[in-house]
Amino acid sequence: MNKVRILVVVCIVIAAGFAIFYLANPSRRATPKENPEQSGGHQHGQSPGTSTGASPARSPDAAAKQESTPPPTIEIPPEKQKVIGVRTTPAAVVPLRKIVRTVGRVEYDERKLTTINTKVEGWIERLYVNYTGTYVKKGERVADIYSPELWATQQEFINLVRWAKKTARRNSHQAGPGTDDQQDFGDMLRKDAEVILDSARKRLKLWDVSDAQIRRIEQSETPLKTLAIASPSGGYVLQKYVVQGQKVMAGEKLFDVADLSNVWVVADIYEFEFPFVKEGDIAKIRLNSFPGKEYSSRVEFVSPTLSAETRTMKVRFSIPNPQGNLRPQMFADVELLVDLGRKLAVPDEAVIDTGLRKIVYIDKGEGTFEPREVVTGAKADRMVEIRSGLKAGDLVASSANFLIDSEAKLKGVEAPARPASKQDTSRAGKEAPSTQAPVPKSSAGPSESPKQSAPPPGGHRH
Repeated sequence: MNKVRILVVVCIVIAAGFAIFYLANPSRRATPKENPEQSGGHQHGQSPGTSTGASPARSPDAAAKQESTPPPTIEIPPEKQKVIGVRTTPAAVVPLRKIVRTVGRVEYDERKLTTINTKVEGWIERLYVNYTGTYVKKGERVADIYSPELWATQQEFINLVRWAKKTARRNSHQAGPGTDDQQDFGDMLRKDAEVILDSARKRLKLWDVSDAQIRRIEQSETPLKTLAIASPSGGYVLQKYVVQGQKVMAGEKLFDVADLSNVWVVADIYEFEFPFVKEGDIAKIRLNSFPGKEYSSRVEFVSPTLSAETRTMKVRFSIPNPQGNLRPQMFADVELLVDLGRKLAVPDEAVIDTGLRKIVYIDKGEGTFEPREVVTGAKADRMVEIRSGLKAGDLVASSANFLIDSEAKLKGVEAPARPASKQDTSRAGKEAPSTQAPVPKSSAGPSESPKQSAPPPGGHRH
């Protein structure tokens, strides 16, 4: 009897242990029915790739409305605007005139520089200009030169003069009765003498012997020991290269002469102002040496090159100087008036330059301001050109806009990035590499549908 009781107790303990083990392990429980959407199967009347709980696709207009958000704004009550001194100015299309101010120097007119030289080899017998800075007139004698070559040429010319005179006398004596052949021969000799004499006379002219000197040699039949060298133009002697008694070669420079009746003013234009300057622009030129006097001129020449050291280019003006008041190397103040045409512009103080962007605050009314990024152009007359971001009539804050910007920063209001233009977008599309992987082409025909993937092991339910 005791053995039976012990056996019953043991059986009860084993059954209780199995029950506790089953309750403690939930994976052993029966699993619920699978969801058709989670299982790989499908129900009748429903394709395998379609979900019964999927939401309908949104239309493009609805997606665009959801993506488009109103621009950020900041609200400043009108009372507070009066306190901080906010003023607004409408953007308008106005004529812009830019003034380019620079410094120039008075220089020689290179078209009026002259060099006095000699065309024969010889020695300076006498020098009439003994120092630089002397003013010489056109045709004035500056030096006398002795040349053995010139002496020999003069002697040949004198012999030709004597032969021509002798031939002319002989023809006059034979002008009486005689044969026709003798008269023809005499005329031929006379013409030949005139031609040879004229050639010798031109040779002396090519050596800068004046007509007066040639007539003197022809009349006196005596060669001149020295040749007088005259200045071909009037002006001031800039350089003197010879002294009295010095031997000079043919073509060697004796003097440099500059005519100061007209001078140049050469000014430097910085690289960022280069696009605004062109030939024909009017300039006002003032010199500290003549206070109250103003010269007006036009841009005569624009240099095609840029100085690598100063990053400037040179422009040139021409100024008449009949009295010689303007001296080379004088400094001058130059103001160039450049007409930019009619442009959309706002006051320059309305634009906040952050270094990376240009921001303006547009008055939307009722104390609301919208920050907007703009693209600026040229500055002129305290106005700045607006190339994009605004349209004519937009009210922008032109005073106390820095306080508005500070308030916007405190409230976390930032101007949205300016949308890229169509040109930038197309350029970026051409230059950017494609990041999409190539899609393999399906081998199925147009009437065949692509093969569906195998259903998951769960199969499908009827």
